[in-house]
Amino acid sequence: MIAIEKIAQLTKTNLAPITVLTGEDQGQYAQMKQLLFDQLDYQANDLGISYFDISTANYQDAQMELESLPFFAEDKIVIFDYFLDITTTKKSYLDTKASKQFENYLENPIEETKLIILAPGKLDSKKRVVKLLKRDATIFEATFLKEREFKTYFQKYAHQLGLIFEAGVFEELVMASNLQFDDMMKNLLFLQSYQSNGHISHEDIVDALPKTLKDNIFDLTQFILRQDIDKARLLVHDLTLQGEDEVKLIAIMISQLRIMLQVKLLSQEGFDERQIIEELSSHLGRRVNPYQIKFALRDTRVLSISFLKRALYYLIDTDYQIKSGQYEKDYLFDLALLKLANLDKQIS
Repeated sequence: MIAIEKIAQLTKTNLAPITVLTGEDQGQYAQMKQLLFDQLDYQANDLGISYFDISTANYQDAQMELESLPFFAEDKIVIFDYFLDITTTKKSYLDTKASKQFENYLENPIEETKLIILAPGKLDSKKRVVKLLKRDATIFEATFLKEREFKTYFQKYAHQLGLIFEAGVFEELVMASNLQFDDMMKNLLFLQSYQSNGHISHEDIVDALPKTLKDNIFDLTQFILRQDIDKARLLVHDLTLQGEDEVKLIAIMISQLRIMLQVKLLSQEGFDERQIIEELSSHLGRRVNPYQIKFALRDTRVLSISFLKRALYYLIDTDYQIKSGQYEKDYLFDLALLKLANLDKQIS
């Protein structure tokens, strides 16, 4: 059971003395936070729940509320939101005295008070306060889900929404959402409102879901690889009319082709898909989208390493020429598209 499913089982009565909600998956964290508030039936005028935004509140007031006995009931809930002091984020709202006060409370919490700490980001395990929380608190962490966990959770959620997918369409939705928790959530809710009968087809995914800039650049790269220069030019024209700049488009294309080159090199060294994801995630210092790797493996089967290197060279050189003002950027970008579309995929 993943963290968000555990939060769905919380109530005011079964809440732990100290609860921490944290995590690096910001989309999932936001959903978990809202769900937690819903489970507590939180209202701003609820006298049994005290809320403090630590980034703006006077901490001494928050500490006083934390340490005082409940007045209107037998117990109470105190929420500390945006408590970034316990994360690796380089923000600190508590001074040394306040930090010590908080640590002292964690050592001797008041039985009648239930404390909830909301801290988006990664917990800083080096800090003493975090060590105390890991020892005594119940921690719910919004970690990036594995592909199977992601699909299982949203299949259940889609069923709750009354959505029925045609064969293969749910997989298309996962790909369209780039395995991003918040994007998947938004797309499911949009499809629920888009199709009142709840039946979702391939056409609904293609026609109804809004495309991100990265989605469009992915399509642009596919047109170039298929040497369909007319569709590539038309897409670029549409994107520039929408206010997108050629330099930004080139930057995203360079990023996509660089991933493709890295995947090609690793696959030739005998790495499988899972190993490539782990290797690139470690190398880049961030979680690589598994679907990006899946598509890169598919697309690079017919591409040589020399082709990918030459394509990257054209884009980087075009970026340099645009930034140095050698020619008009629309002319240089169009020229780069022509070069890429006419580049031999198996060039040695």
